[in-house]
Amino acid sequence: MEKKLEIACFNLESALIAQENGADRIELCNGIKVGGTTPTVAIIENAKQNVSVDLYVMIRPRSGNFVYSDEEFQLMKQDILKIKTIGVTGFVFGILTKNHTIDIEKNKELIDLAEPIPCTFHRAFDAVENYKKALENVIECGFSTVLTSGTFSNVMEGKNVLRELVIQAKDRITIMPGGGLRSTNISELDELVNANFYHSSAIIDGSEIANPEEIIQLKKKLTLS
Repeated sequence: MEKKLEIACFNLESALIAQENGADRIELCNGIKVGGTTPTVAIIENAKQNVSVDLYVMIRPRSGNFVYSDEEFQLMKQDILKIKTIGVTGFVFGILTKNHTIDIEKNKELIDLAEPIPCTFHRAFDAVENYKKALENVIECGFSTVLTSGTFSNVMEGKNVLRELVIQAKDRITIMPGGGLRSTNISELDELVNANFYHSSAIIDGSEIANPEEIIQLKKKLTLS
């Protein structure tokens, strides 16, 4: 199976760079300094008009933890319904309980609203206490993908957990390693983990813009693996 690459983009310029240099999918977000929040409708519409590769949109009303108030949850529901009309390819979100477990009820509600658009459970997964149980819960909710660094701060620290998750998932859900993934470590990671989809911002200079050559190298090394 061909291995694929998703690029996290925090502006339209990065989305265009990602498309032009071989990314298979774009995760569109706002708020680079806080790990991604919901982008504005204007940015999503602009990206939809200018990008032809798959476009997944982050649904996260604020930075911080992934336990949301009723008001925040209502906002997430409204955002999904509003953004769904634009014709995006997927959504990216994740809700936890106060006990650091997957909030099955609320996540399922958002997935039902997004239907038939597929949903990725984002790196809220890395805050859970029992990742094996959490993976089963995420599958139960109906997510198509889990974006995770293996419950560590980056993919190289979490590589052994990522390998466990890929084995546990079998063909039921896609495990997508992300978090500190670069062209300098993707070959080593893939050799151990053997995932089918990988995620990177491809930002290597402290800016907010994806680096074209980094995307090319990421894709090239995946193709060779």
